[in-house]
Amino acid sequence: MYVIPAIDIRKGRCVRLVQGDLRDETVYSQEPVSVAKLWKLKGAKRLHVIDLDGAFSGKLANLDYVKEIIKATDLRVQVGGGIRDLKTIEKVLSTGVTSVILGTSAVQNKEFVKEAVKEYGKSIIAGIDARKGMVAIKGWKQVTKVNAIDLAREMVELGVGQIIFTDIQRDGMLEGPNFKSTKELARAVKVPVIISGGMSGYRDIEHAKRLEKYGITSVIIGKALYTGKIDLKQAIKIAKEPLQPRTKKKK
Repeated sequence: MYVIPAIDIRKGRCVRLVQGDLRDETVYSQEPVSVAKLWKLKGAKRLHVIDLDGAFSGKLANLDYVKEIIKATDLRVQVGGGIRDLKTIEKVLSTGVTSVILGTSAVQNKEFVKEAVKEYGKSIIAGIDARKGMVAIKGWKQVTKVNAIDLAREMVELGVGQIIFTDIQRDGMLEGPNFKSTKELARAVKVPVIISGGMSGYRDIEHAKRLEKYGITSVIIGKALYTGKIDLKQAIKIAKEPLQPRTKKKK
């Protein structure tokens, strides 16, 4: 199982939001590139980078920082936020980015998703973010009437080979991800699913590992790394180790 550190960039700074709310923002670093270097030093193989300005405005705004991160770390980087046309996908991938995440466009423009998969294949990831099971778009500001599992199935039918699922109500709360909903979504599709939102401790990583058999292959960790609740080296170690059998509770 992969542990993927999250770097959310807003106005050139590394920040974390609570449930996607701009009014509840914490700035953790003025230098996203330095943060990326730290995660590499601690053993990261992949990075999850979100352009928050792009997510809210619909237009990618922090690509220069992404370029610098790739140049400084040479890690596999997946990028989302404001990627809503083929020209932007081409521009992002030309920087050395491994994968692009389609969120809002996955809901609003299925033909675009189909074209993107045809053109860029495995480089396309669908980012499905939900509140109470319903997909939210445009930086999570607008909740649609689209069911998350239904959208996941549509994405797979269109050829998308990987899905990131985030329960917005858990994001930034440090209370653990929504394992139940993620498991249901993973069982509904036959592609790898990345779990995101609310990772709070090492037990969450162990819990995610127990769901690998359903297709959950990676975890994205954000706030828990920045607050020190999870040490990345230890998280990666746990993710690599074989699961220990559960001990039965004594009566």
